[in-house]
Amino acid sequence: MKKVKIFSALIVGIFSVLSALSQTLPKNAQLEKDPWTKNQLIQPSALASLLKNPKAVKPLIFNIGVEKDIKGAKNMGASSEKENLERFKKTLSKLPKNASVVVYCGCCPFHKCPNIRPAFNALQQGGFKNGRLLNLATNIKTDWISKGYPVSKVTQR
Repeated sequence: MKKVKIFSALIVGIFSVLSALSQTLPKNAQLEKDPWTKNQLIQPSALASLLKNPKAVKPLIFNIGVEKDIKGAKNMGASSEKENLERFKKTLSKLPKNASVVVYCGCCPFHKCPNIRPAFNALQQGGFKNGRLLNLATNIKTDWISKGYPVSKVTQR
């Protein structure tokens, strides 16, 4: 009888751990490799420093999500929507391939975001060697706004 109770407790424990692990990933978790490398991420503090430095060359910043705009960013709308992604691609086609471009969304954690992969892939396919993704791993509120980094008062499109 003791062996049955121990075995039952062990099984319950295993299922509890598996259940907890499965809740950390969305049902449609991104199983494919992310299209960016670690070197193609720009940290929020680094971008904020560039924006604050009057002598720094500013990158072109595109909001490819639906959240608040970073100061100086052009809002393209959610790139998960075909018409917004096409507008973003058209905008990119008018830029020199060596332009420094930063894209961001910030709606949710990277592994759940429906916008960053299509936009970053568009950068890559467009041949942009200086294309980077703002590392808003949690969301824009946590990783940018709560740190006091600059945001626009009005959304631009």
